[in-house]
Amino acid sequence: MPPRRRYDQYCSAACALDLVGDRWTLLIVRELLAGPRRYTDLHADLPGVSTDVLASRLKDMERDGLATRRRLPPPAAANVYELTVHGRRLLPVLQALGEWGQAELGERRPTDAVRAHWFALPLLRALQGEGVVEVALEEGDFHLYLGAEDGAAYGDGPAPGAVDARLAMDTATCLAVGRGELGVPDAVRAGRISVTGDGAVAKSLREA
Repeated sequence: MPPRRRYDQYCSAACALDLVGDRWTLLIVRELLAGPRRYTDLHADLPGVSTDVLASRLKDMERDGLATRRRLPPPAAANVYELTVHGRRLLPVLQALGEWGQAELGERRPTDAVRAHWFALPLLRALQGEGVVEVALEEGDFHLYLGAEDGAAYGDGPAPGAVDARLAMDTATCLAVGRGELGVPDAVRAGRISVTGDGAVAKSLREA
């Protein structure tokens, strides 16, 4: 593989950008925070990326210790990419970047792609506690692993197992929560978020 391009600056921010400053890299990290993903799934959830660029970025991430590739056992028998521990440490970086960029969202344009699980990062920042939370939006469902230090931070679709709380809301409410304009407990009290489930997270939201 060609050597990694560097800024050649003795600065931690520049060193970080040596690894994740290329176009698409942090968005690939966003997708892999949901757990192991096949190449085809990554390509489907990164509208606009070319196959050559995606393959190149994944190779760079493997080389730099941000991601690994492994083969799932039968019956899946597919190659998947997943973040290393070093790569998962980018979660708070993406959350901070997303918080900073909320003001730039504006109204959704007709050409803007959207995936339900892209709302996971701001909700992870807004929710307290530990446990599995399932979220239903008009765009689809996703689930969050609150307080998780290892493994996936969130996932697309319904949670694969038991959940501590299920939240249903519209996209406008989710955006308001993500921007910090509306707290989750306030949205629950106002009837903008419905909460079901018997776990600690659900109980704390209903009692807040």
